[in-house]
Amino acid sequence: MAKRSKKYLEALKLVDRSKRYTLTEAIELAKKTSYAKFDATVEIAFRLNIDPRKAEQNLRGTVSLPHGTGKEVRVLVIAKGDKVKQALDAGADYAGDTEYLDKIKGGWFEFDVVIATPDMMGELGKLGRILGPKGLMPNPKTGTVTMDVDRVVKEFKAGKVEYRTDKVGNIQVPVGKVTFDTPNLEENIKAVYRQLMRVKPATVKGVYMRNVTISTSMGPGVKIASESME
Repeated sequence: MAKRSKKYLEALKLVDRSKRYTLTEAIELAKKTSYAKFDATVEIAFRLNIDPRKAEQNLRGTVSLPHGTGKEVRVLVIAKGDKVKQALDAGADYAGDTEYLDKIKGGWFEFDVVIATPDMMGELGKLGRILGPKGLMPNPKTGTVTMDVDRVVKEFKAGKVEYRTDKVGNIQVPVGKVTFDTPNLEENIKAVYRQLMRVKPATVKGVYMRNVTISTSMGPGVKIASESME
């Protein structure tokens, strides 16, 4: 177990580990226990009763946060011709074809989301080993393989985020910054919760959401009572 800092241990004393707080209480406590000197990211983590090895339980998609993440999202679009201009006009940070594929091969990663037109996926697929492990490979499930590049660029710039299940059935999503007002964080978290309830696999037996925890970049986790997110 990694040695925790004195500040972390002090913050941890304020959290009752056996309690599930209401959403409002949990957000307030997470903010109070954030001791970072920067505007820390607030993250929500769902421990789900699913088996990601089963295709229908391997959840992946996107959700639009009403108040965004508070982070500037850098968008790269891999496309040709007039789609490049469309992407740039819509606010993409970078747009083009082979020149960006070559830059990625060379180790360039100054972007957070990759959107591609279907005709470019053959070329982009060759970079699967580089982009896949970083979660950056465009995917039809997340709407990032599309001809409608201007709309999708605008959505990601406005606060759309991806979610995906890890190997043990957890999903973690950034939902804002510590400086966000509590009601705005509440609305963002509820948007993610509602989306995960919508995509609940029909094959899940028993309790679907085992644990929901909110945390900040360096602060301790605070458990949330699921019913307070309804």
